[in-house]
This record gives sequence, C-alpha cells and structure tokens, in this order.
Amino acid sequence: MTLTLGHFLALGAILFAMSVVGIFLNRRNLIVLLMAIELMLLAINTNFVAFSYYLHDMHGQIFVFFILTVAAAESAIGLAILVLLFRNKSSINVDELNSLKG
Repeated sequence: MTLTLGHFLALGAILFAMSVVGIFLNRRNLIVLLMAIELMLLAINTNFVAFSYYLHDMHGQIFVFFILTVAAAESAIGLAILVLLFRNKSSINVDELNSLKG
C-alpha cells in the first residue's frame, strides 16, 4: 500500500480537528490552549509538506521553516507571559486572568 496525498491530508485534517476541539472544550488551562495552537500549526505544516512533495516544489517546505520559527517564538513568549501571570496570580486558570482587560 502506498501513501497518497489523501492520506496526508486526512492526517492533517484529523490533527486540525483535534486542535479545534482542544481549544473549544478546554478554555480553562492556558498551557493546554498553547498546546492546541501548536497542534494546529503542526497540522498546517503537514499539509504544506505533503503538497510540496507531491507537486515536486520546495516552496511548501521552505514555508514550513518560517511557520516553525513563528511557532517557537510564540511558545517562548506565551510561556514567559504564563510564568509571570502564575507568579502574580498563583493560578493559570484562564477565567481568573481578567486583570488584562482594559
């Protein structure tokens, strides 16, 4: 059995759906929200690499490196904000973090 483009797109769709469910069902824990966003970016990267391979074009794989760079920066900044909020509030519950409202 050979893997076709449809298999990779189905995998990307499953990962993307899992991340959307993770975002909408768990709105309390900030770490789980960040992991769901990272899973969403992973699903997008899977689709980029699959299309790049099957179209014999390197642009998709190059674009993945830019997405990985942005994802790493987002994770670092998000976790730094999370640590500061935990120091001030002693909780990472999203419902209790209303002090950022203007």
